[in-house]
Amino acid sequence: MPLTRILTYLSDRSRWKRWLLEALLILGVILGAQYYQTRDLPEGIAPPLVGVLTDGSAVKVGAGDTPTLVAFWSTWCPVCKAEEGNIVSVAKDHRVISVAMQSGDAATVLKHLKERGIDLPQLIDADGRHAINWGVRGVPTHFVVDAAGNVRFRVVGYATTWGLKARLWWAENIKA
Repeated sequence: MPLTRILTYLSDRSRWKRWLLEALLILGVILGAQYYQTRDLPEGIAPPLVGVLTDGSAVKVGAGDTPTLVAFWSTWCPVCKAEEGNIVSVAKDHRVISVAMQSGDAATVLKHLKERGIDLPQLIDADGRHAINWGVRGVPTHFVVDAAGNVRFRVVGYATTWGLKARLWWAENIKA
C-alpha cells in the first residue's frame, strides 16, 4: 500500500470518530461491569480479618497497619492462576494477605502452591466465612486497605502488578 494511501486512510475524520466512539463504548462496558461486580463489596472501615497464616504467624487487618492488599483466590480458579505471579510480585514490596477461599485445608492449599512454585503464606478460608464477611462472591477479588483500616480500592477479576502497586501507593501517600 503506498504511503499516500495509508495517510489518506488514517486522516479520514469519520474513521477516527468511529474509533473514538468504539473505544469509549468499550471503556464504558468495562467500567460498568467493574461497578456491577463491586457494588456489594465493603467500603469504609474494613471488615475484621483475623487468623493464622500457613507459616504460623498471626494476621490481622485494621487500623495501625501499613497499607495492605487482601487477595481472595481459589485453587480451582483459572483467572487466579493467571494472576498469581502478580500477587507474588506485589508481596515483595508490600504487605499482602492472601486468602485461599474454599480451596480445602492447609495441606491441600500448600501442595497446590508448591506445585506452582509459590512461597507465600496463606490464610485458609476452607468454609468461606472470611469471604462471606467481606462480601466476596467470586474470585479473584482484591481489596486495598489503608493504614487507618479503611477499604480504599476493590477489584474483582484479573489485576495487574502495576495496577495493584499503584493502588497501594495511592493508599499510602494520598490522604482521603
